[in-house]
Amino acid sequence: MSSPRYQRAVLKISGEMLAGERSLGIDPVRMEQYCAEIAQAASLGVELLIVVGGGNIFRGIAGAARGMDRTRADQMGMLATAMNAIALQEALVSGGCPAVVLSAIAIERIIPAFTREQAVRSLRAGKVVVCAGGTGHPYFSTDTAAALRAAEVHADVLLKATKVDGVYDRDPAKHPNAVRFQRLTHADALARRLQVMDATAFGLCLDNDIPLIVFDLDRPGNIHRALSGESVGTLVVGDPRS
Repeated sequence: MSSPRYQRAVLKISGEMLAGERSLGIDPVRMEQYCAEIAQAASLGVELLIVVGGGNIFRGIAGAARGMDRTRADQMGMLATAMNAIALQEALVSGGCPAVVLSAIAIERIIPAFTREQAVRSLRAGKVVVCAGGTGHPYFSTDTAAALRAAEVHADVLLKATKVDGVYDRDPAKHPNAVRFQRLTHADALARRLQVMDATAFGLCLDNDIPLIVFDLDRPGNIHRALSGESVGTLVVGDPRS
């Protein structure tokens, strides 16, 4: 296998990805598949931090749309990410891949608190770091949390795992003639209002010069390919010449 291009990476996995074909919960087969991919990447020597969502259990935005207070709904969503993070850690450790969970919300009896220093120590020790609780604040998505963690730990790249093979000019599920971008800039993505990430997350990547790769997680080997610098999905960069 080729050596990795990126030495430290943040991987964003949504809760919906963990659900697989289910509408709710965790698909154990899909979880095992993803953990094998993550373990393979870690075996290359890549320092890997994972930010996991909670949409397979509860989405704060959906709760707010049903009349809940947005802050309380987002807090429920943060707790959902903690459940997913623990499940992900257990699956990784069971597969022989050392992993720790750190939380942006205060649940120290279950998960230690996230600090940049502890995350970096764990990464340098060869452990996969799984981050729960988003940013720890309501009104911020887990995409924004992933961009924030990437900036904090000085990651070389942010990988966003999706069910599609990159960024399109329109929804490919609704428009068969949608065009996939192989490469674009953060500024282009913001100007085009592409919905792959929210504006705050894109802005963090732009301000901190963090390249973003949006790719299909369900294609085996894609994490390794992306980290090795192969053309996978869509690469979003700050400088169009980079």
